[in-house]
Amino acid sequence: MSTTPACPVYAPFFGFAGIAGAVYPFLLAIPEILDAFGAAYGTAKAGIGISGVGQFNPSLIMKSLIPVVMSGIIAVYGLVISVLIVGDMSPHANYSLFNGFIHLAAGLCVGFSGLSAGYAIGIVGDMGVRSYLKERRLFVSMVCLSIRSMVAQEKVLILIFAEVLGLYGLIVGLILNTKTTKIC
Repeated sequence: MSTTPACPVYAPFFGFAGIAGAVYPFLLAIPEILDAFGAAYGTAKAGIGISGVGQFNPSLIMKSLIPVVMSGIIAVYGLVISVLIVGDMSPHANYSLFNGFIHLAAGLCVGFSGLSAGYAIGIVGDMGVRSYLKERRLFVSMVCLSIRSMVAQEKVLILIFAEVLGLYGLIVGLILNTKTTKIC
């Protein structure tokens, strides 16, 4: 492995930082909470609402898991981009600084969008599950998008848009990952 100005020895650091930004809750020992924390927050916040519903009507718990599943998908986006970034790295091949910055940007893009999506899903999911306890028609609105009330419409659209926010980050990360080159 040779060192050139385009391929310095520290270039893989940025690629691995991109992986950390996509799935690991701490980046470079700085508490930058990203994709995994967003998914964990969404799951925990929606889980609090499910626990509250379970106290009053345990039969509604299984139907209330939609926000938790949506939060779990956010973490998978970070895993996907991390696997793709690791696939471009090898201890025996040269790795350019350009590739390192591209991989860092891809990981941070997925990480920050996952953090945002997880927060939104958690907050809206918690209120949606609690509202479901009071109004049973809300579940039909959440699943089938047959809007029965303005409250149900707003919560369903926010859940869907929050999930899509994480998906947009994954798409941008995938596009960034395709721009890597073999210049060394």
